[in-house]
Amino acid sequence: MSIIERLAEEFSLKPQQVESTVALIDEGNTIPFIARYRKEATGGLSDVVLRDLEERLTYLRNLDERKEEVIRLIEEQGKLTEELKEKILEAQVLQRVEDLYKPYKHKKATRASKAKARGLEPLALTFWAQEQETGSIEELALPFIDEEKEVPDQQAAITGAMDIIAEMISDDPELTAAIRQQTQEKGLIVTEAADSEEKTVYEMYYEYQEGVSKIPNHRILAINRGEKEKKLKVKVNVPVEEMEALLTDAIITNEKSIFTDLLKDTAADAYKRLMAPSAEREARNMLTERAELEAVKVFAKNTEKLLMVPPVKGARIISIDPGYRTGCKVAVINETGKLLAYTTVYPTQPKHDVAGTEATLKKLVDKYKINVIVIGNGTGSRETEEVVAAFIKKNGFPISYTIVNEAGASVYSASKLATEEYPDLDVTTRGAMSLGRRLQDPLAELVKIPTKSIGVGQYQHDINQGLLETALDNVVEDCVNRVGVDLNTASPSLLAHVAGINMGIAKNIVAYREEQGVFTDRKQLKKVAKLGEKTFKQCAGFMRIAEGKNPLDATSVHPESYSAAEAMLTRLNIDKKEIIGGGAADIEEKIVQLYGPKDKPKKLDTRKKGLAALAELSKPKENPKQNLGKAIENMAKELEIGTMTLKDIIDEMKKPGRDPREDAPAVIFRNDVRSFEDLKVDMELMGTVRNVVDFGAFVDIGVKNDGLVHISQISNKYIKHPMDAVSVGDTVKVKIINIDYEKQKIGLTMKL
Repeated sequence: MSIIERLAEEFSLKPQQVESTVALIDEGNTIPFIARYRKEATGGLSDVVLRDLEERLTYLRNLDERKEEVIRLIEEQGKLTEELKEKILEAQVLQRVEDLYKPYKHKKATRASKAKARGLEPLALTFWAQEQETGSIEELALPFIDEEKEVPDQQAAITGAMDIIAEMISDDPELTAAIRQQTQEKGLIVTEAADSEEKTVYEMYYEYQEGVSKIPNHRILAINRGEKEKKLKVKVNVPVEEMEALLTDAIITNEKSIFTDLLKDTAADAYKRLMAPSAEREARNMLTERAELEAVKVFAKNTEKLLMVPPVKGARIISIDPGYRTGCKVAVINETGKLLAYTTVYPTQPKHDVAGTEATLKKLVDKYKINVIVIGNGTGSRETEEVVAAFIKKNGFPISYTIVNEAGASVYSASKLATEEYPDLDVTTRGAMSLGRRLQDPLAELVKIPTKSIGVGQYQHDINQGLLETALDNVVEDCVNRVGVDLNTASPSLLAHVAGINMGIAKNIVAYREEQGVFTDRKQLKKVAKLGEKTFKQCAGFMRIAEGKNPLDATSVHPESYSAAEAMLTRLNIDKKEIIGGGAADIEEKIVQLYGPKDKPKKLDTRKKGLAALAELSKPKENPKQNLGKAIENMAKELEIGTMTLKDIIDEMKKPGRDPREDAPAVIFRNDVRSFEDLKVDMELMGTVRNVVDFGAFVDIGVKNDGLVHISQISNKYIKHPMDAVSVGDTVKVKIINIDYEKQKIGLTMKL
């Protein structure tokens, strides 16, 4: 089966669909570009499916390359048979290829290789053949005694032969696979304390065991961390006798032979010395890989939801980064994110200057017409929130406030990027400004921060960093291109995630903008240094120019489709200048009128009399909307453009520059504050999901610590993972089911 056929089968796609998609990937097209502008070729595959397909394509190609290499290496040894070659070619996974190659792989000196060098292989093969049912094993070993070859006696010869057989057993690909499978099916992960007297967060694992096949991913990562920190000892326990019996049953072909007991002992040695360590190591690796893949998936999904939180437009913000000793840094920004003023207030201990804080806030509110106050959720957040809520209530201002997750803000504010953007501001002021901008446009601000620092993952520092970074880069790229960027205001950080653009080109775009003035036409991108025709094709559709020369530049219509779009508008008698003002809202009705099926005049059926004939004529006409699909097909043929592409153009004409983030839950604003002491069991509250992990969801309900909704409390229906029911940013109604005042922990349920 070819790679194309296999991908088609695995993804339930047509071979031609896969072939076209693979060709686009091989041509160097980016996933966002393929997903958005090559729908006819892919059959409308989403960016998620395309990335999965690309990843699987890479794996299968690497698998084929490894098969060819292994076949070549074995053939060079003169040991390749047609049967072995066929087994290698039929292998579905890399592990199987490596198992088949193992007997032919050059090894360091082993007990078996040393025994072979001493001439004991013929004796080993005699034992292995199991043909003799009478006689003595010692007699068979007698001819192999050779002082020069370091075989001083019969026992040394027998032991050497057993070493050779043990390696033969451990090298057998079928037995290796069987032991691996049994270890993963029947093995137990067993943990114990490195120091049982020491109190640590891993106490639940001080005496713990769970099946390899059943242990959940978050426990695997927790155990791995405990082991790495030398707080836990971890091993894999397996039913050794069953494993030895499996090998014995496989290798003993004649139980009447004189070698049966010897082979049983050899099988036990092969398992304990050669097979068990690698099988147990592979079981641990398998669990870790599985857990890491799931953790990356969860992190990526959470990150996507966080990046796609809708921007708050028209917000004139006082942004507060709380603190104690050094005070709370305050930044004032206007609707576009421009810094208007900054200062420091001291509402928290040790100064606790509430009056001074209120006076400063009042001046800023009056002067800059503030309508929102943003507070970071870090140190001092709780106390600052109390002062802000009291201030708003006391003055009767029409202002609301919200808490913003400040994870990663300090990383950004101290970064080289922040220094380049705001060289005259200190680190803390940059941090406060960043918090306010996170509310105005989360996507534009969060792309400046290393994605794994934005606080929506689980064990992100313990998992494969390369795997994590690749997944998160893909998520950011997909989100940025789904939304699109304003070519005249986007920062280099945002531009660098546009399809086909790297940081170097992004900086060149900004430099061109600063030197030549604002972009008025997408074609001007071709004048940017190092931005050639190929890059232009990838990025142009995701760049937006408001109030440019061509209204289509403000939409997601790709320049390659401008002629078709303009021809469509001409046929429909729509001026493209009216697009931005919503002048194409009735575009679908016009298309149906011009290109939809034409109703034929009904004739009176002379066979029907009286009321029956009148009823026939008075039947309601078909809804024009029902004919839209056919009308678009007819128009697409006339314009010589793909139907899917035309549908996208029509959707864009109906609502040009539509922001997909509009569909996400809105930010929750508050004008009051709750203390932890105000909370009571059975209290029902509205909250925002801040993080989703394997075992549940953390929900902000307006107090310092988020409450936990355990997976068992998320839905009345069975769900495999919390993400099946909730996502980061969701607004949810919860009820408190338990409170731990000492540990400041809150248990919640969504089963209301």
